[in-house]
Amino acid sequence: MKLVVVTAGLTQPSSTRLLADRLASAVSRRADVRTQVVELRELAVDIAGAFVTGFPNAKLRAAIETVTEADGLVAVTPIFSGSYSGLFKSFFDVLDNTALTGKPVLIAATGGTARHSLALEHALRPLFAYLRAVVVPTAVYAASEDWGGAADSFTDGLGERIERAADELAALLTHTRRPEEERLVPFEEQLAALRRTDGISGA
Repeated sequence: MKLVVVTAGLTQPSSTRLLADRLASAVSRRADVRTQVVELRELAVDIAGAFVTGFPNAKLRAAIETVTEADGLVAVTPIFSGSYSGLFKSFFDVLDNTALTGKPVLIAATGGTARHSLALEHALRPLFAYLRAVVVPTAVYAASEDWGGAADSFTDGLGERIERAADELAALLTHTRRPEEERLVPFEEQLAALRRTDGISGA
């Protein structure tokens, strides 16, 4: 299976990319996936060009195909002014609005303060619901103080939230995957089977 990680971190190194990598690693421990990363920072000019011209160039088109052909997504954005970044939103705006239909998605975000954590629920989750994706129940937010933090008596730590979200995405990936042994039976074979059955019952 193909897991695609879309990360909208603007700096290098980036806490957004770090969270994305931790989520992808946790999913890969639970499901047999090939992971590919789409760094939106590297596509910023191409995305802007697509808005101006109405057409994605070859580089952006390849990224779009990578995302639409994925079996599942991990989508991570920094939070600015209480919502996802403009770069993050712009990338998903250039996708066809049916491109993610039925696709399992784990949403996550980073920010300087825990006060922005609800952006996952009032901004990211509705965005992917509009795109008809299947968003896992646990959204993962990492504030500055979460890095290296452990759970307390009231809340799970970042590590626990990552593991729970990875469990949910892996379960969806496994559930939606077509079994390898399942195949489409040609009509001729189905007809031959019916004839054999009729022959036996006629005897």
